[in-house]
Amino acid sequence: MTDTAPLVSIPEAPVPSGGTAEWFSGAGAYRLRAALFLPEGTPRGSVVLSGGRTEPIEKYFEVIGELQGRGFVVLAHDWRGQGLSQRLLPDALKGHAHGFADFVEDYRCLLAQFETRLPKPWIAVGHSMGGCLTLLALAHGVGDFKAAVLSAPMLGLQTGNQPKRASRALAWIMSRTKPTEYILGDSGDAHVSTFETNILTHDAKRWARNQAQVAAEPGLKLNAGTWGWLDFAFSASAWLKRAPGVAAITIPVLVLGAEEERLVDNADQREITARIPKGRWLQVDGSYHEILQETDAIRAVFWREFDAVASAL
Repeated sequence: MTDTAPLVSIPEAPVPSGGTAEWFSGAGAYRLRAALFLPEGTPRGSVVLSGGRTEPIEKYFEVIGELQGRGFVVLAHDWRGQGLSQRLLPDALKGHAHGFADFVEDYRCLLAQFETRLPKPWIAVGHSMGGCLTLLALAHGVGDFKAAVLSAPMLGLQTGNQPKRASRALAWIMSRTKPTEYILGDSGDAHVSTFETNILTHDAKRWARNQAQVAAEPGLKLNAGTWGWLDFAFSASAWLKRAPGVAAITIPVLVLGAEEERLVDNADQREITARIPKGRWLQVDGSYHEILQETDAIRAVFWREFDAVASAL
C-alpha cells in the first residue's frame, strides 16, 4: 500500500495532472518525499528530476508539465534535509549535510522504489546541488540512465575574494568543530529578498511564484547552509575532479552553465565535464543561476538542448 504524501498547490502553480506523491525510505530509514507524474498517452520514456539546494518538488511544476507534454513520465523528489523530506537538524531551517554518501544512497533508494513505474529510456535532469548529486550517483554506477542534462550544476563554488583553497580549508575545520552552525553566522533570513536584488532569475513572475509557494506552505522553507553543508559541497567537487568513476560514465552528459552565474563555478563545471567521455559543456547566454526559472527566451535554450538529447536516444 502506497504511503501517500502531500503536494502543495497554489493558483500560480497547480499540481500537474496525473501527479501523486508518496513517502519512501532513504539511507538510515530517513523519510523522504517523491512524486510521480504521468503524461497523456503512451510514454516515450522517463525523466528523473532533481532540484537544487532549498528547492522542493513544487518549484518544478512548470518544468514537470513541459516534460509531460513531451511524453515523459516524470519522477521528482525532495532531497533529505529540505522540501517536505525529513530534516537533518532540530532547527529544521538549517541547510545541513553529512558528506554526500547518504545523498547517493537516497538516490539509489528512490530509483528502487519507482523503477517498475519508469518506462525506459531514462534521462536524468538535475539543477545546481541536484545536478552535482546526480553526477555523483552516475559516477557511483547508480541507475540505468541513457543520458543526463544538468542545469548549472554545483560542481564547484564561487568564493568571492577569498582563495578557494583557503575557503575549503576553513570549511573543513569548521565542519569538524562547529558543523551545525550557519556559515559565518548568517542564516540568510535576516533580510527580505527582493526580485531586484536576486541573483537567481531575470523573470519576475516566476520569482514571485516561487516565493508564493513557500508562503503558502512554510514547511518548504530552508535557510542558508551550515559549515557541514559547505564542507560537503567542496568535498563533492574535489571528488568529481579525481574519481575514476567520472571518467567511466558512458552516457551523454550535457552540462549547461549560466553566463551570469554568481553562485557555482563554471570553470569547475568545464573541468569536470571534460572528464566525462561523452560530456559537453554549453554556456547559456544572459542567464542567472536558475536556468529553468529564467525568462522564456533563456529557458528555450535549455529545451532546445534537452530535446536534441532526447531525440538522439
